[in-house]
Amino acid sequence: MQKLCDLHTHSIFSDGSYTPRELVDGAVASGLSAIALCDHNTADGLDAFLAAAEGRAIEAIPATELSVDYGGRELHLIGMFIPSEHFATVNSLMETMQRRKEISNLELIASLAASGVVLDYDYIKRQTPNGRVNRAHIAAELMRIGYTNSVAEGFATLLSPAAGHYKEPKRMTVFEAIDFIRSIGATPVLAHPFLNLSRDELEAFLPQAREAGLVGMECYYSLYDEQTTAEALRLAKKYGIKPSGGSDFHGKNKPDISLGTGRGNLRIPYEWLEALKE
Repeated sequence: MQKLCDLHTHSIFSDGSYTPRELVDGAVASGLSAIALCDHNTADGLDAFLAAAEGRAIEAIPATELSVDYGGRELHLIGMFIPSEHFATVNSLMETMQRRKEISNLELIASLAASGVVLDYDYIKRQTPNGRVNRAHIAAELMRIGYTNSVAEGFATLLSPAAGHYKEPKRMTVFEAIDFIRSIGATPVLAHPFLNLSRDELEAFLPQAREAGLVGMECYYSLYDEQTTAEALRLAKKYGIKPSGGSDFHGKNKPDISLGTGRGNLRIPYEWLEALKE
């Protein structure tokens, strides 16, 4: 039987609904050989994640998903295989980013309130284990109260930059993030590139990123169709970048995406993980 893995999941330490232990339990129950925890801009859940996998038939990959800037465009970059001695290093860097994010959040809440959409930001913060809030938490609250019918609707309407309420915080550049990830002995992997860049934009970006030290790119992803997957694989091969893949599992916060299999379209080979380790 082919060994499979899921190299992109989230827990309650960012915007997922599962604890790190529940993620490990789910991966074991699903027959996965490996799972990566990639919470947004934090390493807070990684100690619990590794402890939950200890002595069990699952390989736990400590990671984080960083929000970074590329020419004014937000990209997501996964730092995979973070050494445990550098969990605190990740969080130290993220404290500066988090302060900027908090300012952005408060400005968003105030702008929404001025338009008649009133949210209790303190309540939203209490729903997270570390008080770190992103737009997904705010979108979930919009849905809970009844301003929107889904998290996706919140992102497409009130929380879209086009609506005028959300102003993106200043982020480190993708090239700075690649340097940082490599400096702590981790592996930089570009997350879901076609959610953020067109094919032509990706063609321009990948040679620069590979030169800067990018190692991998998600080619299997829950929201990709066959054509997009094939294009991602082609570009990865063209530019000497190793393929990766993940469901982007968030538990009940993305109920249509299952651990390991996404929307039923994923089978991420363990061989890809072995290649990334090199």
